[in-house]
Amino acid sequence: MDIQFSREKNITVASVKGRIDATTAPEFERTFAGVMDSGEKVFLFDFDGVEYISSAGLRIILAAAKRLNTIEGKIAFAALHGPVKDVFRISGFGAIFNIYETRDEALADIS
Repeated sequence: MDIQFSREKNITVASVKGRIDATTAPEFERTFAGVMDSGEKVFLFDFDGVEYISSAGLRIILAAAKRLNTIEGKIAFAALHGPVKDVFRISGFGAIFNIYETRDEALADIS
């Protein structure tokens, strides 16, 4: 798994590639927590390069969302496809988070 962070329109964009599973989830959690600790509170996760996410990855996202909620932050997702899109749909994440078809659509709506 690889995560690259950038800033676009006052939004922290996390471009994620690879798998978010039991093996990579601790790194995902540490990296995401580190960026939140630096004061960032509005995130867009571009999952175009994510091929799989397990319950461990979903747990980290939920925990981060709870933490961000206390400081009026938010998380949105873009470019989900294949099994990742199915997992988000089945788990009910679509009712909890804003999910966009494309990164550009998300950036236009969030900002």
